[in-house]
Amino acid sequence: MFGMIPFDRSEQNLFHYLDRMERNLWDGSITDTMQFRCDVQDRGDSYLLQAELPGFEPEDIQIDLNGSNLVISARRDEDTEKKDENGGYLFRERKFGSFSRSFDVSSIDTDRISAAYKNGVLELALPKKSAQQPDTRRIQIECE
Repeated sequence: MFGMIPFDRSEQNLFHYLDRMERNLWDGSITDTMQFRCDVQDRGDSYLLQAELPGFEPEDIQIDLNGSNLVISARRDEDTEKKDENGGYLFRERKFGSFSRSFDVSSIDTDRISAAYKNGVLELALPKKSAQQPDTRRIQIECE
């Protein structure tokens, strides 16, 4: 009988059941938003990192630099409610969550990183370090 359900794959393996259980448990809402999407473009002398963070205010977003590790994090605390004329709830929704992504910036001139946020997209300009020429020197030979 279960094999007759229309539009449903009837894969009989453990991974299918675990995947279905996770989707039913979280209804796809948590697993789809665990990370925000990022694009990185090589612009020759710099990289452009674009992070999609729609619905966030600039004060909800933090960019931290710890050595050669850049961390972008955003936190959302949203509480929506609608009451009737007697003060009873018609509905009340809450969304809480934090999101974070880390990037290796060891090849970036971290003193010149700049950021802008517009229309739900955070853009970071990541200038590359200039190629350093190795120091050359001649070593004198001491004679006894």
